[in-house]
Amino acid sequence: MNDTRALAAQALADIALRGVSLRDAMEQRAPKLRDPRDRALLMALLSDGARWWLRFDAALDRLLDKPLRRKEPDIHALLVLGLVQLEILALQDYAAVAATVEAARALNRPRLAGLVNAVLRRWQRERMTLLAALDAQPSTRYAMPPWLVKALQSDWPAQADAMLADSHREPPLMLRANRRRISREALLEHFRADGYTADAHPWLADGIVLPHSGDVTRMPGFAQGWFAVQDGAAQIAADVLDVHNGQRVLDACAAPGGKACHLLERADVALTAVECDPVRAARIRQNLERLGLQADLRVGDAGDPSAWWDGRPFDRILIDAPCSALGVLRRRPDVRLHRRASDIEPLAAQQRRILAALWPLLAPGGRLVYITCSVLRAENEAIVGAFLAGHDDAKALPLQLPAGQAAAIGWQVLPGDGDLDGMYYAVLARC
Repeated sequence: MNDTRALAAQALADIALRGVSLRDAMEQRAPKLRDPRDRALLMALLSDGARWWLRFDAALDRLLDKPLRRKEPDIHALLVLGLVQLEILALQDYAAVAATVEAARALNRPRLAGLVNAVLRRWQRERMTLLAALDAQPSTRYAMPPWLVKALQSDWPAQADAMLADSHREPPLMLRANRRRISREALLEHFRADGYTADAHPWLADGIVLPHSGDVTRMPGFAQGWFAVQDGAAQIAADVLDVHNGQRVLDACAAPGGKACHLLERADVALTAVECDPVRAARIRQNLERLGLQADLRVGDAGDPSAWWDGRPFDRILIDAPCSALGVLRRRPDVRLHRRASDIEPLAAQQRRILAALWPLLAPGGRLVYITCSVLRAENEAIVGAFLAGHDDAKALPLQLPAGQAAAIGWQVLPGDGDLDGMYYAVLARC
């Protein structure tokens, strides 16, 4: 089957109803489409389908006499995509409806093609009334699970509405110039000569900003390892860790390796990268090889150093802790469908375990940076505050960045601050 909308419906049902990640769903279906324009449409449908699922899934409860989620999950997802095409992608009404009806046939559900047509036509007739009903509740207005709306309103009452709205805005594409192989200025010249609109980030030393995402493998210098894709919020890690030549550095929870590679590009350090997932560890190796860098890569649990540590202390430790990923909803819209309120305490327990296990590996006078891509205080300053309260040999160093705001301990960049992803940073020194 090569009907783009039909493939998108199957993939979106996998994402929203079966728990498959957007990335995996895309990788499974994209090879079936030969035309790059079809693959681009598939990506747009899946991204916006996941991003707006909770809004249009609720709309279908008003448009259908009987729900289809369980009996016909692919058709249910197809209807969501039909509404996405009309309301978000703003495709021509006739073309969007006709193509979606045809996709029902491509899914071997010809008897439901009439229902698909009727539901989408009813939406068009009753659009204003239905939109008003959806906008009445924050969860369906912003397509966010109710628990997350409440959590953001509790932690960030003044910023919650802006954060919820920003989660639907397309982020820029940010790259990191590999200063080991090319200067940022020379790389920008190559991009511009090839017709790309690209600018140096105003305060990130290696950052490059492009207005839209695209196939970076086709950009000049990708194969030569001149650059890597990395959001600016993640690039900050190399600045706050402050590595110097000759130091021993640990990057815990290192996959996919972006921060480890950035540290190796910054200084001649002996870097150990630890990752518990062998598949994700392989991605670290691939990134190291493409960028021409070397590290001691260990597959193991960051919270159990006895299995991989050689006993020599580290001058710098970076903990990019496993977290809810609620700061990167712009780039990973499927997170809002998969994350649950019940996930937060187990994640916090894991964060506490890793921080406590790695602190003894830090040399006196060394620096440890704790990072999450979360915006929830329970995963951030609550973790670091409890750790500091129990460790007399640890102190938090002051930190101020050009974007974001001070947290009770450390610094919080909220999604959209400086057009960055949401990320938390705390810098700890061992006394």
